[in-house]
Amino acid sequence: MSFYPQLVIDALKHVVHPEKEKDIVTLGMVEDDIRIDGKRISFSLKFDRANDPFISSIRKASVQAIKKYVGEDAEIEGNIFIKVNPRAPKPAAKFLPEVKNIVAVASGKGGVGKSTVAANLAVALARMGYRVGLLDADIYGPSIPKMFHTEDARPLLRKVEGKDKIIPVEKYGVKILSIGYFVDPNDALVWRGAMATNALKQLIGDGDWGELDYLFIDFPPGTSDIHLTAVQTISITGALIVSTPQDVALADARKGISMFTGENINVPVLGLVENMSWFTPAELPENKYYIFGEGGCRRLAEELNVRLLGQIPIVQSIREGGDSGQPSALNPDSVTGKAFTSLGGEVVKAVEERNQKLPPTKVVEINRK
Repeated sequence: MSFYPQLVIDALKHVVHPEKEKDIVTLGMVEDDIRIDGKRISFSLKFDRANDPFISSIRKASVQAIKKYVGEDAEIEGNIFIKVNPRAPKPAAKFLPEVKNIVAVASGKGGVGKSTVAANLAVALARMGYRVGLLDADIYGPSIPKMFHTEDARPLLRKVEGKDKIIPVEKYGVKILSIGYFVDPNDALVWRGAMATNALKQLIGDGDWGELDYLFIDFPPGTSDIHLTAVQTISITGALIVSTPQDVALADARKGISMFTGENINVPVLGLVENMSWFTPAELPENKYYIFGEGGCRRLAEELNVRLLGQIPIVQSIREGGDSGQPSALNPDSVTGKAFTSLGGEVVKAVEERNQKLPPTKVVEINRK
């Protein structure tokens, strides 16, 4: 009598798993690798783990079934091999599950006041009653601690579900984390890209942010590994692009918008923020001097079909507030305080509209070919 694979399959249907009470063929435990060479029969059995307690008994029962239903002269002993099913990877834990909206504050180039906008915008929304966090992602040049006069702060740790979490520094109603709290402010950070991106991941993942309506991320200038790491780690609701009105800044702002809206990244741009729109001297509050040109961001916004969310003038109090750790938005009656309050309202509207019209954001997956 000649042997053939179906005979083996039919025989193994008589082998019942002691715990699952179904035969091993129905359970999908018989690998599709049955080999027959004359009287020699070989195949593999699949188990979920290498130390499964039923391996020995099921293999023995399989030998008996082959001998009984295929043929006594079948050479099966020692020819049943064990394979272990690969474990499905556990889904990665979602970062910042209690944060409703994550907003990137970015710029194409340095020197346009991006951190000033991020700090004041966070304070403005906190004053409006929102739960707000601010993450300083400018790993090489953190300035947020200075702007909140918290340079000497050292965040504490708290055990959360057995894991150490970093408690953000809190000031003016804003929860803040920055690499500046963990390094000597007088030392330059000379880190390779991997070190910087790992530091950012730790600030994001190990921060005990709690429930937030908005988490603003102050990105470094330009486009870099930091930006890529962030969009691959967390789902960013949208991005704000900060620029001055001058052409050289607008050229880089265009690149920043292109980065976020590119096919691989695809993070919605909520709008443009024009900083240093005009100079208003304290003694002549009605006067406007367009030092860096007039209407540059408005023209770019119209060209690229994005919103111009606000225009922030240059006044001495902004610089003084940044240096003293008292953001201008703390004084809602000042020229700049009004500007940042207005900007905060526009950002809230832009985020709400984005959430109504677009699907929930996802962590960016970039396939490298």
